[in-house]
Amino acid sequence: MVTILDVARAAGVSKSTVSRVLDERLPRSTNATAERVREVAAELGYVRDPLASGLRRSGTSTVGVIVPRLTDTVMAMLYEAITEVAAGRDLFTVVATTEDLPEAQDKAVESLRRRRVDGLILTTARVGEPVDVGKTSYALALRTDGSSPAAIGDDRLGAQLATRHLIDLGHRRIGLVGGPAYASSARGRAEGYQEALDSGEIGFDPALVAGDAFSIEAGEIAGRALLDRPDRPSAVFAVNDNTAIGVLAAAHALGLEVPRDLSIVGYNDIPVVSRLPVPLTTVRVPFRQIAADALRLLLDDGQGGGETLVSAPTLIPRGSTAAPR
Repeated sequence: MVTILDVARAAGVSKSTVSRVLDERLPRSTNATAERVREVAAELGYVRDPLASGLRRSGTSTVGVIVPRLTDTVMAMLYEAITEVAAGRDLFTVVATTEDLPEAQDKAVESLRRRRVDGLILTTARVGEPVDVGKTSYALALRTDGSSPAAIGDDRLGAQLATRHLIDLGHRRIGLVGGPAYASSARGRAEGYQEALDSGEIGFDPALVAGDAFSIEAGEIAGRALLDRPDRPSAVFAVNDNTAIGVLAAAHALGLEVPRDLSIVGYNDIPVVSRLPVPLTTVRVPFRQIAADALRLLLDDGQGGGETLVSAPTLIPRGSTAAPR
């Protein structure tokens, strides 16, 4: 039986490229690579099974999803998106949480494998720590470990958009509320922030950086560290909406008015931020596209040797940003 790997090798492209070209549900590509893939597939007699392609099927039609926690709206939104996309392929999803602890991830993987899931999607990857799921097919989402098949947002670009927005408004002292160093998303956003400062000819000041977690509480602590000082920043970019909400709480506690005294930009565009008393400017992440890409990688390239699919975010300006006084 001719496999998608056979076609990829013969055409000199990745397995994921073959999958996208031959997926009849996607817009038909007419570039030279796509035409070459179709020719090779026809020559080899390849017949695509969109459900089972690349999966080591156990017959349960179930995909396990591992997230840090479902109280995190971002993870809940992504899980719902994965569930929706999986249902379109007659697959069922089941979720396990880890509190972002490696030892809990190992237990979650083993528990889901005992339940004979056909594959795993993990949002708990840590930079430089390759995921170990045995022989189970898997893909990463939102974060990458640097080597596994992964579907992520362009975190550096999103941070550049957020920071450049503040620079364009006239801000020059722009603080960063960061996230955990092990998360590629937090790292990418911190890098994008610094790159935007550099392109705006604004020197990077480590004294304007605080925070090491994704929670509201961490954002409030970092916000107080940045704002309760005489030379406070006039604007803050927070690497997710939860930490941005924490900065809003810190600003309120210190008697600062947003955006008159402080501009704030978040990241992810979770539903609540557009309904805040001061609607939050944020960066929208295309969760459904990331979910679809993760499932495609799982189905077609889920043995650890795949590519990284990157989706572009969008800046959503709202009422929490304005020119400095």
